[in-house]
Amino acid sequence: MAGSLLQSALRRSLDHVKHVTPARMGGSDDTVSRVYRQAERDFGMLAPPVALHSPAPGPLAASWMMLRESLVADGQVSRGAKEAVAAAVSLGNACPYCIAVHSATLSGLLGSPTAAAVSSDNIDSIADPEVRAAAQWARRSGNRQDSQSQDAPFPKEQAPEIAGVAVTFQYLNRMVDIFLTDSPLPPAVPARARRGALRMLGRFMSAAARGTHQPGASLELLPPAPLPPDLWWAAGSPHVGEAFARASAAIDAAGRQHVPPSVQAALRSRLAGWDGQRLGLSRSWVQDEVLALPAGERASGRLALLAALAPFQVDHSVIDAFRTEQPSDEALIVTTSWASMAAARRVGSWLRIN
Repeated sequence: MAGSLLQSALRRSLDHVKHVTPARMGGSDDTVSRVYRQAERDFGMLAPPVALHSPAPGPLAASWMMLRESLVADGQVSRGAKEAVAAAVSLGNACPYCIAVHSATLSGLLGSPTAAAVSSDNIDSIADPEVRAAAQWARRSGNRQDSQSQDAPFPKEQAPEIAGVAVTFQYLNRMVDIFLTDSPLPPAVPARARRGALRMLGRFMSAAARGTHQPGASLELLPPAPLPPDLWWAAGSPHVGEAFARASAAIDAAGRQHVPPSVQAALRSRLAGWDGQRLGLSRSWVQDEVLALPAGERASGRLALLAALAPFQVDHSVIDAFRTEQPSDEALIVTTSWASMAAARRVGSWLRIN
């Protein structure tokens, strides 16, 4: 009963997705309804970080496919270690929503000391050596210099899953920063009850995590595609490689419809010299860069650059300006999805794998 009540509350949390209106269960097109059913079955809930993509079915399927086949599907790496990677990457990106969700799940799987060590950035204190090594690697993976200074602490056959989780959360953290609040709990949950609600969430999520999750079950959502060279780290696992090949193709296809070529070129140029450094609160850098774009594409360029490099700076003013160029929810999701994926792929390109 508690699980059903919590799931109902989490489903209502879609009301708190910002900037777009996500599709509802039962009123969705075929792709959306299939993704929603799979997410509730395999992840344990209709996760808002996935559902927020629903105005754009291609990126929706892509986001779920990457999440499912790297984190959720059974494979070479324990779910506990993969949850630690998800939480550690989110810690590096300062994404409180994802830290809360995946620390709660980690607590349900491996106990509260492990979860607290990750969420408090005290990863070296984790007792389990597999989980500690994976989390340490993930915590440093978002910075090129730090990432390349460390050897991968896991065997080659585990690399596609662990790197896949890291790249997935480089992507999802950006989308969550833009479209969700800081907590997975609805605002109506009183402050005195929030800690207990997070513990219940952890038990609920960890129970779903302990089930059987056949690898490759989400691949039917998108057509086959070749694996791009920069996703080389995924090649050693059929289901992870296929998931990232199909997902990246779907996001690229959507981007060709909504992201102007000049904006794509500007972001690619900026990412070529980006090593993962976090940008401050000033937006002067993006204001200067968009001046080189055609006047009718500058708001799109500003949104794409911020989504990739400083998603915490995307506010209503940035969204409102974008909508003067492209008013639809679909265009908004596609633009931020394409930019977030470009940044995540950049991080993946410098990962050091044995």
